[in-house]
Amino acid sequence: MNLWSRNIRQTNSLPWAVTEHSAIALVLEGVTQLTGCSDSPRLDAEVLLEAACGINRAALARDPDQPIDSRSTATFSGFLERRCQEEPIACILGHKEFWSLDIGISEATLVPRPETEILIETVLDAIPPDAPVDVADLGTGSGAIALALAKERPLARITATDISPAALAKAAENADRLVTKIHFVEGDWFAPLEGHQFDAIVSNPPYVRQNDPALETGPTRFEPAIALFAGEDGLDCIRALCADLKHHLKPGGLIALEHGHDQQGAVHALLSAAGLESIVQVNDYAGLPRVTSARMPR
Repeated sequence: MNLWSRNIRQTNSLPWAVTEHSAIALVLEGVTQLTGCSDSPRLDAEVLLEAACGINRAALARDPDQPIDSRSTATFSGFLERRCQEEPIACILGHKEFWSLDIGISEATLVPRPETEILIETVLDAIPPDAPVDVADLGTGSGAIALALAKERPLARITATDISPAALAKAAENADRLVTKIHFVEGDWFAPLEGHQFDAIVSNPPYVRQNDPALETGPTRFEPAIALFAGEDGLDCIRALCADLKHHLKPGGLIALEHGHDQQGAVHALLSAAGLESIVQVNDYAGLPRVTSARMPR
């Protein structure tokens, strides 16, 4: 008899029989299943248990033997199966904390990455906190970047675009829930912004090389390809952005782009060819080139 079955109990307090398991037994079973397919099996099991039945880590510590009903147990089991396939916790739960904000995600959006906070910091350094500047977030996805900027710069007039209606819907849903005013527009990069210029433009565009073998396995296969891949060298979207910058970035305005750690030279060249100056590279928390910013000459 395994640990799972040893903790089955029957209760007759209801008109029908309900199969129950103890919380700690489910967590330990989860650890067993996740060992080898997760770097943090205990934490993952506890997070998934809370999502399945509302028992957080503090409640688990206070009463590890509390019974879990069969419906919650089945939900937890389903979560474990998905995690064993390397599906990210955020995708399973449908949300991810980013910049101290609870960002809802979906199959149409990427999971916000910690390194993208470097992009936020770069833009914040260029946006005065006391001025109503115009900012564009291109390829907004879940809206994480726009929402973080809106939180820190409430006077900024932020426009966010995306080619995916489903991604925009999720971004708008996040903005409504977080009571944040952002103008969302559907379209490919600058296409829906004709005639508009901005003090700052920010983007975390697709920058992965098409058919990159490193992404054939692992968590990224659960994210939308349209938000990841950008041609044979991963630079197609950045090229498209740079081609139109002169029409949409105000004199002295800033562009900040996230990119692959080995693309900084190519991105620098594209920005320079677009006529921008003061090109600066910013490393991520691992010390790898991750963000490049530049300014339109005055």
